[in-house]
Amino acid sequence: MGRLLGVRRVGDRAVLAELDSLDAVLALQAGLLAEPPAGVVDVVAAARTVLVTVALPRSLGGVVERLRTADLDAGVRSAGREVLIETLYDGEDLAEVARLTGRSVEAVVAGHAGTVWTAAFGGFAPGFAYLSAPGVPEVPRRTSPRTRVPAGSVALAGGYSAVYPNDSPGGWQLIGRTGALLWDAARDEPALIRAGDTVRFVPVREAVQAVPARPAAETGEPVLEVRNPGLQTTVQDLGRPGHAASGVSDSGAMDRGALKRANRMVGNPTGTPGLEALPGGLTLRALKDTIVAVTGADVPLTVIDDDGTPWDAPLDSPLTLLAGETLRLGAPDAGLRSYVAVRGGLRCGTVLGSAATDVLSGLGPAPLAAGSRLGLLDPRLPGAVGEPETAPDLPSPSEVTVLRVVPGPRDDWFTEESLEAFHAGEWTVTAESNRVGIRFSGEPLARRTEGELQSEGTVRGAIQVPASGLPLVFMADHPVTGGYPVIGVVLDADQDLLAQLPPGARVRFERVTPASL
Repeated sequence: MGRLLGVRRVGDRAVLAELDSLDAVLALQAGLLAEPPAGVVDVVAAARTVLVTVALPRSLGGVVERLRTADLDAGVRSAGREVLIETLYDGEDLAEVARLTGRSVEAVVAGHAGTVWTAAFGGFAPGFAYLSAPGVPEVPRRTSPRTRVPAGSVALAGGYSAVYPNDSPGGWQLIGRTGALLWDAARDEPALIRAGDTVRFVPVREAVQAVPARPAAETGEPVLEVRNPGLQTTVQDLGRPGHAASGVSDSGAMDRGALKRANRMVGNPTGTPGLEALPGGLTLRALKDTIVAVTGADVPLTVIDDDGTPWDAPLDSPLTLLAGETLRLGAPDAGLRSYVAVRGGLRCGTVLGSAATDVLSGLGPAPLAAGSRLGLLDPRLPGAVGEPETAPDLPSPSEVTVLRVVPGPRDDWFTEESLEAFHAGEWTVTAESNRVGIRFSGEPLARRTEGELQSEGTVRGAIQVPASGLPLVFMADHPVTGGYPVIGVVLDADQDLLAQLPPGARVRFERVTPASL
């Protein structure tokens, strides 16, 4: 009989259900997917937990009530699909798996191919599915992980099997390979295996690597040319929520408010694709008359006429660029990330309904390069251009920025002294920060609980504490699961501010307690 052991807060927009078995996890996941509670955006299952994320905090009460009354003995309801994976069993670790399990190589192959596997949960990478089956012997991970596991590798670890969708590091034991394409953004459903599917591995004598279909090239007359992409400039919109179970994070703009403001000022819908730029001198030349707006970091803007005459342009205001004029972003006096919206939006390829560039998974357009030309999504956009907008205060370089944090779900892994130090102390943003996460330096935190935490779903704003004891705040392109304890989660309302913190900025994590569920 499956049991719900408890429900833990995960910030102000998610909860984590703890269960006593994988069967209970699968039953709860299946029920939530079949009949999602109101407001649910994502359901992410793991070995002993189910993470449920909502769009608005007011939906959490109904979700918790549903979790507490869920039937965990209803059995796992299949998604109705069976996936066949043709596999050549010639993996580098096949003999080692035979030794570890006390079987012959032939018995290992027969056992793996003869098992009906269930896709329990996703994570690690888009298209990666943890496959489980009753009675499967546990196989330990390799002592030393490989720096590169080829795409299509069929592997075992713990009580699970999986197929690596892409080339990546990995520590699982490799027993074979397949030509099946586990992830293809051009398909209507990019993931070949979804949670709840059953999977059978079919032995073959040859594995032919499939080639993913490429999306049709975008067309349209270009309006802007990139003369200098700066340190890194990517296309961003408001992301692709709702696909975490397939290993895909929300992605999208780090400072969502700044992108929305820029779009409103040029007359676009707020989620229209624009540019997110780090300091480094992003320079754009207008090929046609167009209207742009720049928001986010406090940067000087310079427009250079076709004859070479420069003039200062305003931030947070619609700006007409005439054909032949060049717009250059200077070094920020405050903040870190700038956003450029173009009237009509940028025409880019989309993946799962979004043009956002995800630097962790590689989804979306590549970062801009010098010479890139940008066309419009809707060159005949109706409606009027908006008015200038007042931006919220940016973090001051000379002051400590306060970020509000909801404790947990794994704050009980840390000593009382460390919890007090975490909230009372100052932490400094390091240069190793990026769109995946913001890293901090300071006095390392000590754990109360030793050992390893089984991987579980994570959210944007989650503050993981790895073995170093130094916090890392997950941001837009974070992995959807993680194996380090999360000491707290930054409030959704404070995450735009966090996105604007440059290296060297100091913060304090202030403990807050949302209304009880």
